[in-house]
Amino acid sequence: MNSDIQQYIESQTESDQKICLKLSEIINENLIEAESKIWHAHPVWFLDGNPIVGYSKQKKGVRLMFWSGKSFNEELLNVYGGKFQDASVFYNDVSEINVEDLKRYLEKSEKIQWDYKNIVKRKGQLIQIKK
Repeated sequence: MNSDIQQYIESQTESDQKICLKLSEIINENLIEAESKIWHAHPVWFLDGNPIVGYSKQKKGVRLMFWSGKSFNEELLNVYGGKFQDASVFYNDVSEINVEDLKRYLEKSEKIQWDYKNIVKRKGQLIQIKK
């Protein structure tokens, strides 16, 4: 595991550490080609420089966010509107993580991608690169 992500996990409360560790393990097992790092102070996984999935501690719990998740058409992923394609789910206990759902989301994250890597070049315009 990335040492910076390990430090992020260790900085959380005990219950959040369990959530973060479980999420990291499942993501690493299923996105083998992904590069992981701390980005904007949170663990994020990238494919070819494009952010795919990440998590962060927020007031509502640990937020697992998929950058292209709106296009996954998954009922349990919350979409908050706006011009971006992100969708997320919150966890407050490790027992809330449904491994099969998460694996399905990760599989979709490889196949369905919006180009966040080049969003600045395109002056905020987002295009789909994988459908």
